[in-house]
This record gives sequence, C-alpha cells and structure tokens, in this order.
Amino acid sequence: MSDLEKTKRQLSASGPNMPKRQSKKRKPSKPKESAQKQKTLQSAKVSGPPAEAAPEEERNVIFKPNEGPQTAFLAAAERECLYGGAAGGGKSYAMLVDPLRYMTHPQFSGLLLRKTTEELRELIWKSQELYPKVYPGIKWSERKMQWVAPSGARLWLSYLDRDEDVLRYQGLSFSWIGMDEMTQWQTPFAWNYLRSRLRSTASDLPIFMRATTNPGGVGHAWVKKMFIDPAVFGESFDATDIDTGQTLRYPTGHKRQGEALFKRRFIPARLADNPYLSEQGDYEANLLSLPEHQRRQLLEGSWDISEGAAFTEFDRNVHVVEPYEIPKTWTKFRSCDYGYGSYSAVLWFAVNPDEQLIVYRELYVSKVLASDLADMVLELEQDDGNIKYGVLDSSCWHKRGDTGPSLAEQMISRGCRWRPSDRSAGSRVAGKNELHRRLKVDEDTFESQIVFFSSLTNLIAQLPVIPLDKKNPEDIDTKSEDHIYDSLRYGIMSRPRFGTFGFSSTPQTYAPIDRVFGY
Repeated sequence: MSDLEKTKRQLSASGPNMPKRQSKKRKPSKPKESAQKQKTLQSAKVSGPPAEAAPEEERNVIFKPNEGPQTAFLAAAERECLYGGAAGGGKSYAMLVDPLRYMTHPQFSGLLLRKTTEELRELIWKSQELYPKVYPGIKWSERKMQWVAPSGARLWLSYLDRDEDVLRYQGLSFSWIGMDEMTQWQTPFAWNYLRSRLRSTASDLPIFMRATTNPGGVGHAWVKKMFIDPAVFGESFDATDIDTGQTLRYPTGHKRQGEALFKRRFIPARLADNPYLSEQGDYEANLLSLPEHQRRQLLEGSWDISEGAAFTEFDRNVHVVEPYEIPKTWTKFRSCDYGYGSYSAVLWFAVNPDEQLIVYRELYVSKVLASDLADMVLELEQDDGNIKYGVLDSSCWHKRGDTGPSLAEQMISRGCRWRPSDRSAGSRVAGKNELHRRLKVDEDTFESQIVFFSSLTNLIAQLPVIPLDKKNPEDIDTKSEDHIYDSLRYGIMSRPRFGTFGFSSTPQTYAPIDRVFGY
C-alpha cells in the first residue's frame, strides 16, 4: 500500500485507534457480557461475508485532496518538490497535510517554515483545525511551537526571517522539511543549508524537502532556476546547480560516481484546480482586477513575468513549440555571441515558407576557446544540411593587443564560417524592436513570427526575465545575463529570408587561402 493511500485512509477515518481515558470521577462500567454475546451472534448470522467498506459519502472525510496537481504533490516521490503557480490552488493545505502520513512513525521529525511569525500564525491556526481531527491525542506546545503525536512523532512550525537564522538548526536532524511561499527568501542559502539537516536512520522513513509558492517575490529568480527552468512542467529531473546548470553528481572515487545525487520536480498549480474557490468566482474576479504582470503571476501562474521585464509579451503557450524535424529545403543559419570568462551563446535558426523564424538549437558554454567552440558548432550541425551563413559578434574581428589571428579568424580557420554582426549606432535598439515585432501574435493566424523549440532551456529561461535599462527603456540592461539575447538579436537582424538569393541545397565546402590565418 502506498504512502498516499495510507494517508487517505487515515484522513478518511476519525483518526488512529487510541485507548479512551477513563474519567477520574466515573467508575469503569461493567460489560454486559450476555447481551453483547447475543448481539454478536445475531450479527454474525445475518451479516454472512464481510461487508464492503462504507461509501465515501457515509464516512467521516476530514480532508480529500483535489484531483490533479494537489494529489500529484502529495504522491510525489522526488527528494525535492515544488508545488507552485497560481494563487488559490490549495498549496498551503497540501503542505500541512503532506507530513501527516509519517506522524505514526516514532522517529519522524519534521520542520515547516514561513518567512515571518505573522505568516506562520495562519498555518498554526489551520493546523489546529485539522490535526486533532486526524490524530486524536496529538498535542500542540505554544512554547516549543511543536506538534507531538501519540506515536512520539514531532513537527515544528517555525519562522526564518533572516538567512542567518537557519544556523539555529545546526546539530538537529529532520526527515521532512517544508518551506511555504519559497520565493519570499531572497537567496537559496536557507534551502541549501537545510538540506544538510535532512537525514533518517530508519529504513522505513524516507527523507523529503517540500516547498510551495507563487511566482514573483524577491526569490523569484533563484527558485525559477532551481525548479522551473531545468525541465518541462510536471516532469521529474536530476537536480542541477543553479549557477552552472550542470547535473549534481557523485564525485570521482565514490562508489556511485557519476550518478545523479537526487531528483527534483515542479508541479504547477492553477486556481481551477481548487473547485472550492474557482466555482465561487469572487476570488477569480479579484485576481482579474490586478495589473497585468501580477494577474499573469497570480491567476495564470506564469513564471515568465518579472518586474521591469523587457519582453512581457513572451508566452510559453504561443512561442514555445515541441521539437520536430526541420526540412532540409528550409533556409538555415546560426548566430553567436562569444565569451570565454562569461558565456558563449550559439543559436541555430530555420526560416519556414511563411517567413517565420524557428530557433531550433542552442549551445551555451563557458571557458571554451574560440577554436574549440568552432569544432563543437561543426559537430552539432553536421546533419543539418547546408547552413547558409553564420553571424558572429563583430568585436571578434578586433585585434586584442597581439599580432596573432583574431577570435573570428581562429574559428574560420577550423572551417566554421562567420560574417560580422551589425554593431552600428542604434543597432541595439533596432534589434530589440525587431524582436518585439516578431514576438507579436497575429490577430488572424494567432501565430508569431518567431518560435522556439522547448529544448532551448537557457533561452526560454532568460528571455522572459531580461530587464529593461532603467536609464534607457528602449534597450535592455546590459549588466544582466544577456549573452543569449545578443546572439538572438544578431540572428534576427541578419535579414533572414526563406528564399534567400543564391541559396543552394548543395553543401558548400570552405578552403581558406591561408591555412594559418583562415582567409
């Protein structure tokens, strides 16, 4: 029997069977043996085979998870799971119910956190309504901020106002840790540190970290990188480093070297998932009245909206498509923004007969030499057919205080052909305007002039949250992570056409006159 099924049965009953305490003032009543035996015998004769369980309507159902995301969250097997999205999806109740399945285990120790004491108080009130009904005899200690079950299991409800406060849990261990409204924490420090407190010595007591939240808030960016960007919504994935995007693995020399450390999962929430609120209509009306970016975050559960974002029209439902095979007759080209200490971003484009751009591949790497990047590019596109041209950051042709070949020349010498991007005055603003034009959805066809394959995780993660320049709203903030945006801008400003003049489906070979300098 699964943990979820056990929990449902416990919540559908009046609680675990506990011996009733005898009142001190009343004497224990004597059993009426003869009457009871007679009743039992009569019942046995009439009943015959064991009766089926009473239908759900006749049982005392204390809590029943809503079908869909709330049930999926309670049944999730991943080590770390985030239940987030639209407001009103039933996230807080799910967080309160999740640890209950383990409260019959005497070694269970759980920790449920909110940002401030005021926010924590609401959780405590809800738990005081629910927990005694599920587990008669469970005790709440206001001084310790702790629930203690008859089994001896413990659940702390506490707050974590500052990152440093997490150190007060040093030396403690928990088998279940939850954070309600995760984006209220500005950095991942507390979440990462609490992972070191997660352990269990009982083989039948698993360890989990759970979180709920709405999009937005001071921690929006790091939560998005940790749970939203690495995989398709609802799918389990190997945990990654939010700075590098690399999968977290056991180190060399470990008996499990190379294996992923653990799994994560993001489960999106919607208001429609909670029939108690959605059918009433008043709460939805309140959310509809909010400004656009707040409405999209709290009603639609969109993670692609942030304060001061440059491209608010980006919509995953419109601009992101599932990968498909690109016909070899379509014009293909690539663009690149090179960086060694930061990142190099290479994008591949195709132009369909309707002049729509399809960005079908990305390469996003750091600390890679220009010549090595050229080899990586050629290897990735070897089955693409003819790549008509490539657009490279024009600064790669500049001499950098030496007499050797430029970065562009190093790449061209490997057979990876490029032409310089447009970096003339006003080109940045013109590129931003062109991207706005292509992202706009046509009122007749309901399509945009640019779409992105869902496999482009870095581009899809970065494009919606690129901020505007506060001093120049006609451009993006160049201090943000803009390498992949610059590569995209170079590509769309190269005047791509489906029927580019002189196009030939025959693959071309390149032989530089000078093998050393590449030209």
